[in-house]
Amino acid sequence: MALGRFALDYGLVPAPTRPETAVLLRCPCGPVTAFVPWDGRRSGNPVRFHSVPAFAAATDLAIDVPGHGKVMVDIGYGGTFYAFLSAEQLGLDVCSSKTRDLVSAASAVTEAVKKQFKLHHPESEDLAFLYGTILTDGKDAFSEEPTTNICVFADEQVDRSPTGSGVTARIALQYHKGLIQLGQTRTFRSSTTGSLFTGKAEK
Repeated sequence: MALGRFALDYGLVPAPTRPETAVLLRCPCGPVTAFVPWDGRRSGNPVRFHSVPAFAAATDLAIDVPGHGKVMVDIGYGGTFYAFLSAEQLGLDVCSSKTRDLVSAASAVTEAVKKQFKLHHPESEDLAFLYGTILTDGKDAFSEEPTTNICVFADEQVDRSPTGSGVTARIALQYHKGLIQLGQTRTFRSSTTGSLFTGKAEK
């Protein structure tokens, strides 16, 4: 989303259109189209995008996490793979626990999943790696209220947003489990900044 705005604001799109410009981004996972508001001079919000195909890779997977015992995780793909579980399973609260404790626990989950579960991507094994773990408030069933998560990825980095690829993967999992229907919009909140994303499953 940020890259789409950057491309418009720095003149990398040859013929932007008002009130919205489609920006094709060629990402490692495949082509992603961002739709960026454009007033003729500069970009704006909200930006939306069409993801690459997303899917559930595993659900209710039992993983032994050192220091935490056995937990149940889901693994979803939304441009990259993430492990998902409620922070409660780790004795934490995604909204009130200290960020460093959430980061430590999520990183332990990531390392445990890497050792205990082999990922497979249907198109490219170069994409078959776990990028991080997303801890949630456990509110996966459809609701008009936001559901909160924190994404810990790469080298224990924390996303300030709800995470575009993570939201995509989480929606794919919720749809796979029958918790949401096609076209139902859900709102996702970052536990660190309170920023909001909305998303829905489409075919």
